[in-house]
Amino acid sequence: MERWSADRAAAWYRDRDWICGFNYVPSVAVNSTEMWQQEAFDPETIDRELGWTASFGMNACRVFIQYVVWDDDPAGMSKRLGEFLSIAGRHGIATMPVLFDDCAFAGKQPYLGRQDEPVPGVHNSGWTPSPGHDRIADRSAWDRLEAYVAELVGAFADDERILLWDLYNEPGNERMGDTSLPLVQASFQWARSASPSQPLSVGVWTDALPNLNRASLELSDVVTFHNYGDLNAVEAHIGVLREHGRPIINTEWLRRTGGSHVATHLPVFRREKVGCFCWGLVNGRIQTHFPWGSPQGAPEPDVWFHDLLRANGEPYDPAEIETFRAVASPCGRRAGSARQPVDDEAQEEERDDR
Repeated sequence: MERWSADRAAAWYRDRDWICGFNYVPSVAVNSTEMWQQEAFDPETIDRELGWTASFGMNACRVFIQYVVWDDDPAGMSKRLGEFLSIAGRHGIATMPVLFDDCAFAGKQPYLGRQDEPVPGVHNSGWTPSPGHDRIADRSAWDRLEAYVAELVGAFADDERILLWDLYNEPGNERMGDTSLPLVQASFQWARSASPSQPLSVGVWTDALPNLNRASLELSDVVTFHNYGDLNAVEAHIGVLREHGRPIINTEWLRRTGGSHVATHLPVFRREKVGCFCWGLVNGRIQTHFPWGSPQGAPEPDVWFHDLLRANGEPYDPAEIETFRAVASPCGRRAGSARQPVDDEAQEEERDDR
């Protein structure tokens, strides 16, 4: 239940090729609830879209799990995550699950059932947080939150298709501030109780939350961060984070209208041996090709904000894909154990034993 030593974290990082991945929401899902609910889970689309990365050199993906889906159907959520890991593994992709998330672009709390349709022109208009802001300060809800973390991490604690666990995306967002700090701390304790073989992390994402940043950096096995800024901002951020003496992974980048570009940033991440996950892979119902704050009915942007591919698999910018091929492909596809075939039946039997 102890944090990994810096030496152990460094050895873990050396044991795999440079991590080059993407944040993934299927084009047919408006949020993480729609991605994982039984009635909407779409393995055929996932298989097709992850298959498009085969020649890009990418070897990892970051995916958001939704607490309310697990709370409604723990066994089904675990089964669907296992199916996702199998699909990703067949395409040489290791997975970083995200368990909690304070982002709430939809302006509402998570709910089950049919999700609202995307609001035309609005960036990520259907996105809801996990577990929901009301549960964060309600300690009477924490027994279930603990079970969610401990059981889900425990079910996949020795699954080599899991690259690492991102326990909490952007804690304190949506004006939650330090209200989220106790849950960040508890999430590490709960996850470590499951004795995962993979490292744990919570990323730093804004200088406005020093207490959350301090806790995240002190508790994480490897350092993760978000930076959508230009190259000068990213290089300065990397320099500061190197002082912690641990592997560094940027889990969100690529904002074309803010100076975050494939051509400028990807070679620097490779040179500096900083892992990276762009946002995102396929343009779809989350509409993240529109910029933050785009108004309802906004016209299609001439320059996409995020995303690499159109829903039919065609690149938004073929030159970007060629850059990925040139920079990432020489590294191989060994971010996680997806570098070798996985015995899916053996993995399922092991989880059943747990």
